[in-house]
Amino acid sequence: LKRTTVDFSIWHIKDHNNAKSTAIYAQGSTLQIYTGTGGAKNITGIAVGSPTIITSASHGFGNGDVVAITGVTGADAALLNGQSWTVTNVTTNTYAVQLNSVGKTLTATGTATPNTYTKVSNFKDYTGFDGKSSEIDVTHLESAAKEVRAGLMDNGSLNINVDRDTADAGQQALLAAQVSGAVKTFKLTLPNAVVASFSGIVTQFSLSGKVDDVLKTPVSIRISGAVTWS
Repeated sequence: LKRTTVDFSIWHIKDHNNAKSTAIYAQGSTLQIYTGTGGAKNITGIAVGSPTIITSASHGFGNGDVVAITGVTGADAALLNGQSWTVTNVTTNTYAVQLNSVGKTLTATGTATPNTYTKVSNFKDYTGFDGKSSEIDVTHLESAAKEVRAGLMDNGSLNINVDRDTADAGQQALLAAQVSGAVKTFKLTLPNAVVASFSGIVTQFSLSGKVDDVLKTPVSIRISGAVTWS
């Protein structure tokens, strides 16, 4: 009998060259809802640019936090004062806000007061950010074909499911927001620490139950305005 030798080296090379998946694990995602404000942090420096970099020693903010800035002086102080900003590019003593302040005059005084959030417990799954831009028809009589421009972005909704816990502060805050109709700020934090910050209204907070199961609550949050990823 003739012996046959099989060379597996080519299979080894092919397997070695296959790229591994970089998919992000969903387990560990969290959802938080705005429930109040924290202590104001002093602003000690402002570097104009795009974005604007703010210095505040040991501020304790995280990417995706929302802060209200007041007390900044200078000819263009109104660009920052009295508005809420989503924090990005965080370091121990600095953070950025998405303001193009190139050529502006801003003096490093004032404070930034952060929103505080409550985590929604028993968070099971989520789908959303499912909107799209509107289309503006700009076709005219000399057009060779249909012409369109992008209109305003509609970011759609975030739909989640939770196992109901009537004592959970986060779920209570969702229910209160649904009853009041108030616009709230939310933070969806992915397991890789990327944060989606957005405002919205809770349009659905329902309840279902069946034999040999826990109570379920589907929640729908209609997004209002832009979504900031940080």
